[in-house]
Amino acid sequence: MIKACILSVSGPVLTKEEATLFAAEQPWGVILMGRSCVSRTQVRSLVDDIWNAMNRPCLIFIDQEGGRVARLKAPEWPLFPRGQDYADIYANDRERGLSAAWLGHRLIAAELAALSIHADCAPVVDLPVPGAHDVIGDRAFGTDPETVASLAGAALKGLASGGVAGVIKHIPGHGRSMCDSHLELPRVAASEAELAKDFDAFARLADAPMAMTAHISYDAFDANVPATLSKIMIQDVIRARIGFDGLLMTDDLGMQALGGSLGERGEAAIAAGCDVLLHCSGFLSDPLAIHSEMAEVAAVSPELTGRPLERALRAEALSTHQEEFDLVEGWQTFQSYFPHLAGAA
Repeated sequence: MIKACILSVSGPVLTKEEATLFAAEQPWGVILMGRSCVSRTQVRSLVDDIWNAMNRPCLIFIDQEGGRVARLKAPEWPLFPRGQDYADIYANDRERGLSAAWLGHRLIAAELAALSIHADCAPVVDLPVPGAHDVIGDRAFGTDPETVASLAGAALKGLASGGVAGVIKHIPGHGRSMCDSHLELPRVAASEAELAKDFDAFARLADAPMAMTAHISYDAFDANVPATLSKIMIQDVIRARIGFDGLLMTDDLGMQALGGSLGERGEAAIAAGCDVLLHCSGFLSDPLAIHSEMAEVAAVSPELTGRPLERALRAEALSTHQEEFDLVEGWQTFQSYFPHLAGAA
């Protein structure tokens, strides 16, 4: 039995307790945080250990957007641009911007696939607005639906070409948050008409394989209830209005925007319509504390069956095929787009 959750690892090495938990609970996937990424050899060994513990090659996730959200860091790994950097090119030359976004993410895919990481929690599809908290900021590909969806779509195609499934985030839109959902629940007071612009960006990418929810409440739809835990937001907005039918995962259940215990958060997210629970333990460093949290999330995670399983298998299928690609030529072209990153490879 495979459970509908994605768990994490407390450090660069899989502990005995984590191996035992993974073997018993069989999470659908595992996400690697920065604490688990030290070197290429170490990450490859860690992935092997995870797979051996579960006796199957589960999907390995990571947050590798580029810019300030990158778990694989220089100098061990190359530097990649922010979403805003692609938007700047796009503003002057649409085709060049799309080419740069595709290529940048094809090169990210090459780095990830070499580590047996085949799922990237990227690209960001949020539309930041003036005065909003900079938790999104320069991570975004722009501020209008057409630009953002075009560049994010190119990014998804670049990842998929390299055998990596992308995760669009944070559906249905995190760009209007005035605070950081890692610390508290952002409340968006915008009208339904105003939010239509945010939803449109995601609707243009409704065929994406996976999406991550926003821990944000929207007064116009379900006041004071985070979208992650809201049937209205998931069923009426994300599924019906936006039209997204891929695998829907929560943002990290450990974030403080959600009330109650981890178990209560997980149960509420599944009841609202999320397919998979994500738990990163991003606020903790003690391996035993992280293990305890993971066990709590795993305990309330249902078996991955039915439509959620179909969506999961569809996402996994993207990780099994890599198109031919000249890596040397790719890096040369990439550095012509972003000379300030030259030498980073």
